[in-house]
This record gives sequence, C-alpha cells and structure tokens, in this order.
Amino acid sequence: MGFRSFLEQLEREGKVTRIQKEVSTELELAGIIDALGEKPCFFEKIKESNMPVVAGLVSSKELVAKSLNMDIQQILPKLSSAIENPVAPTVVKKGECQEIVEQNVDLTKLPIMRYTKKDGGKYVASAISIVKDPELGRNTCFHRLMLIGKNKFVARIVEDRGTDTALKKAGGELNIAMCIGNSTAVLLAASTSLPKGVDELGMANVLEKTELVKCKTIDVEVPRDCEIVLEGRITKEMVPEGPFLDLTGIVDRVRQQPVIEIKCITHRKNPIYQTILAGRNEHKVLMGMPKEPTIFNEVNKVCKCNDVYITTGGCSWLHAVVQISKQNPDDGKKAIKAAFEGHKSLKHCVVVDDDINIYDSNDVEWALATRFQADKAAVIMPNQPGSSLDPSGDLTEGKKARTSKMGLDATIPLRGTGKGFKKENYRKVDLNKFL
Repeated sequence: MGFRSFLEQLEREGKVTRIQKEVSTELELAGIIDALGEKPCFFEKIKESNMPVVAGLVSSKELVAKSLNMDIQQILPKLSSAIENPVAPTVVKKGECQEIVEQNVDLTKLPIMRYTKKDGGKYVASAISIVKDPELGRNTCFHRLMLIGKNKFVARIVEDRGTDTALKKAGGELNIAMCIGNSTAVLLAASTSLPKGVDELGMANVLEKTELVKCKTIDVEVPRDCEIVLEGRITKEMVPEGPFLDLTGIVDRVRQQPVIEIKCITHRKNPIYQTILAGRNEHKVLMGMPKEPTIFNEVNKVCKCNDVYITTGGCSWLHAVVQISKQNPDDGKKAIKAAFEGHKSLKHCVVVDDDINIYDSNDVEWALATRFQADKAAVIMPNQPGSSLDPSGDLTEGKKARTSKMGLDATIPLRGTGKGFKKENYRKVDLNKFL
C-alpha cells in the first residue's frame, strides 16, 4: 500500500507514536527517533517547517511485510520474482504528488534534518532519485542530498553506478527528480541494483501497483502517490559533500560531488515528510533486504538455495548467511562463489545446511563450531572489488575499493568422522500435565 495508506493503517492499529510538542530538525528530531528505537512515529510540530515528519515505517521486516500485505516468509520469493520479471508501470495524466506546484523554490521550508554533530550540513536521506539514461532509459536509486542553498543540494553520486554513467553519457548535466514519502515497494525497488536497462519502478510495480506521472518541468516520470517531488538538474559544478553517517554507522569522508539545482517543487496538499535515520534500522533494511533475492537467485543456479540473510551485524551489507539443501560435496563452495556474484559488495559469507536457523547467530556459530574446518572449507579471495563502506579495505582516492573476501562452508561434510553432526533433541512434553 502507498506511504499514506500504510501510515493510516498503523495509526488505526495504535502502532504510531505521536509527538505533539515542537521538535527541532537540528539534532533533536534524529535523537528522538533513535531513542524510540525507530518505531513508527509522527512529529506534528517542527520548529523550522510547517510540514509534519514521519519516521520508522520500514524499520523491520515485519513492517515491510505488513506494508506489502504479505507474511515475512513471502518477502524473499516475492522480491526475487519482481526482480526477475518487472512489469512496466502505467503513466497517468494526474497525480496526488502534483496537487500543489511551487515554482518559487525554497528548500529551507522543508524539515531537512541535521542528524549528528559531525554532519557536513542538513541532509535528505529518504529521497529516491530518478533519472533517464540516454541509452538505457529510466533509473531509480538513492542519493543522499546535502542542503547548500535555497534551491541547491550537493549529492553523493557513487562512481560507475546508474546515475553516474547516465550523467557521463549526457555530457555532465542531467535532469533528475527526487521523491520523498514513497511506498515501501518503491523504496525497496530504488534500493535494488538491477541489470543495466532494467527499470526499478517496473520491479516496484510487481510488488504493488505503481502508477507514474510526468514531472511538470522535466522529462522524468515519478510515482503518482508520493508526497513531495523535487524537480531539478545535476550540474557540472562540484563542491565538497560530507561528512555524513554511512550504513556502517561510521562517518563517511568528504568528496567533491555534483551540485543539483532544483527548479520546481510539487507536493500533495498538506504533505508529510518521510525521514530515515542514516546507519540505523531503516537504512539497513532498505539496503540489505534487496540483496537477499539477488544472492538467492545466483545460488539457485548452482545448488538448491532455501533462504538468505544479510546480517545486521555485518552492517546489513557486508555479511550474508546462505542456507542450502546440500546434495553434492562441493555445493557449499559453489554457493559461496555464487553469493559473491549475487552481491558484489559482500565481504564474508557463511553457507549452512537446512537444519540451521540463519536468523539465529548462535545457531550459525554452532554450525561453524561443529561442521567447519578452516583448511578444507574456507574460500579466501584476495584483492577483490569491494565496498567503499568498508573502512578496512583499500580506499585509494579515484580507484574502485579493493578488499579480501572469505566464504565459510559450514555445511555437513559428506564423509564420516566417527561422530555425528546433528543436534539431539529432548523429548517434547506437555507441561500442563506437570505444572
């Protein structure tokens, strides 16, 4: 369901904490959201803006499943299917996101937040960005946006990804639309790295019907029912961006990045501003979950994969646990290599049997303790392309990050050792008979 529909449902169920006292966007708002454990919350009065702020709508898998009207167990196969079989969304003539059109742009009226004392400025962390590649078509993703003027942001645009390649093809300037207050389907799709030329909004359209509307001043389509749209253009001007919290919870460094000039703002009547805490639960859910189906699909090409979990301890980006049904002696190592193919930034991977609960770190560690021998079942891959989020890697300026990767095959060896590999369970009893 859409952003507003989901919020209204959670309100009816009494699952939204309302803050009625005035709150400042300067550190205070972020601090309250964090103190509430990122549970869904609605801030009615913002000191620096007339817009209310909502946070925490996608801070857990349970909330994601609820917003998509499915059980948690259905998320992985549904995401996998949506990635493999996107459906082009319909473009309609009118959208709620264009009920109000503002040509006189003043971004300072938005409740843009300063999250920590180390932030380089006020940031928008929740906006999805949509551009059109001159050759490949529409591309949707996330860019953090640092406010630098009434009508300007500086955006962190990762090198050699969708926006960056489209920008280079266009000669260094490109139209861009940034949408705030989106459905969970759109947020997940924007977080997913799809093959070049595949429309992320087509993936969103499979997860739930997603209609688009054309922007007022640029040739870009946006989700019809989002709350706020910022229409602009990426320019050739470069200025310092950062520092800002990354997914790892570590402050990212300052870089020279492109300036985006905003030409027009459209929004719903009485819009609601959606925020996401950098480096916390919502950020992790949106980054990690879309990588689970891409790993799942790759591993299923080489053996039977049952489930994948991008772990929170691994910053919801660098570590994965993969559960397989082992049929051949080398299935575990095949699964490791396929997992790294399914998620290029993955650093460490553990493969386990189907009797291990991959969401229980103790169970995974038990498998490593009882089923793994380092000299036989470890796969070490030195000097690999890595993630710029990993501070221990080679992050030489101007070059792709490099790292060493490791996979641990913690599946049962298909050979005898003189001892079993299965946990012995106690007899199940009905306690009501004895208490």
